[in-house]
Amino acid sequence: MTVLGVDPGTARMGWGVVRQEGRKLRYLDHGTITTPAGWIMPRRLNRLFESVTELVRSFRPDAVAIEELFFNTNVTTAITVGQARGMAILAAYRCGAEVYEYTPLQVKQAITSYGRADKRQVQEMVRTLLNLKEIPRPDDAADGLAIAVCHAFSTRMNARMAVGK
Repeated sequence: MTVLGVDPGTARMGWGVVRQEGRKLRYLDHGTITTPAGWIMPRRLNRLFESVTELVRSFRPDAVAIEELFFNTNVTTAITVGQARGMAILAAYRCGAEVYEYTPLQVKQAITSYGRADKRQVQEMVRTLLNLKEIPRPDDAADGLAIAVCHAFSTRMNARMAVGK
């Protein structure tokens, strides 16, 4: 099973791709989609949509996992991140990929077994789990990988639970 993980954002959208092969998890690629700050929002959203579409067509993931919206106080940021999420979800859906959503807490719990893990702890575990020499950079791309790993682990856990019924 191949999973594309997406960390949504309008300035920089992180992504990571992993493949679950039995009990092994294999790193495929990671990166970011960037949009210039001077671009109007429709142009930025179009770039995100086209880029996610290209990623889905290139990697042909069985699943696209995306982080759910989380915000504390900045409503404007939440709205723009929500728009970016919408573009990623729509691009995946239009390409026929299954879309799954995870909260930041679920991602941290799946990766570190601790829902209050900090960003560095999550990144270090992603590095370890994927047998990488260094922590993936930039942070947005590392988050995309963490979301992909979260989905792979969740799917594996659900399969185990189904067998045990």
